[in-house]
Amino acid sequence: MKVLAINGSPNMDEGNTAMILSPFLEGMKEAGCEVEVFYTRKLKIEPCIGDMSCWFKNPGICGQKDDMQMLLPKIKEADVIVWASPVYYAGVTGPLKNLIDRQLPIHLQGSRQKRQKIVLVSTCGAWDLSMFDPMLLQMKAIYTKPDGSCDFVAALLRPMAEGVKEMIKAGETGLVDGIFRAAREAGRQLAKEGMISEELQKQVCRELMPRDAYYKAAEMMMEQAQKATKK
Repeated sequence: MKVLAINGSPNMDEGNTAMILSPFLEGMKEAGCEVEVFYTRKLKIEPCIGDMSCWFKNPGICGQKDDMQMLLPKIKEADVIVWASPVYYAGVTGPLKNLIDRQLPIHLQGSRQKRQKIVLVSTCGAWDLSMFDPMLLQMKAIYTKPDGSCDFVAALLRPMAEGVKEMIKAGETGLVDGIFRAAREAGRQLAKEGMISEELQKQVCRELMPRDAYYKAAEMMMEQAQKATKK
């Protein structure tokens, strides 16, 4: 099974999104999948210029010459595509949205040879799980195809991601280790069964502390950061 993961975080492997993406992909590798990861920060991909050349002049072929020429065949051949991004202004990061927009030539080439499975991996700093709602709506809209060529199978969402990092720094790994184990198991399950259970998705996004306690801790952290910059 070919897995293509595209991480839209500007912080790449050091970002919060990688905390969930990395164990998830490791689980897929353990189950025998061939996994390839790309980072939008390292790719040269321009926005769609809307000249419609891929519709009429050269149907199914984009006129722009950049890294999408390399990436489009990989997107087309993947059995699983994993889109990974932190929440930025209620959606994916800008470079990742450019890449998603530039997939259009594939869809203009006619029906795909294989039925692809789509997974979203996302993190945010807020406590509220509802912060992911706009991104989820967009992903489901893109990948709900009338021809049945794509299945949006799951979303691994991790709110209060900064809190997870702070808990790791403080040595409070008991609670967060379960999140990473669930992400790894989700990868194995997708590879073996073609799905990710609701239970595993809930384990990845489960509450670690009450809302008020989290925002109080976040406020204190911000105050300490501001004091540190003034020294």
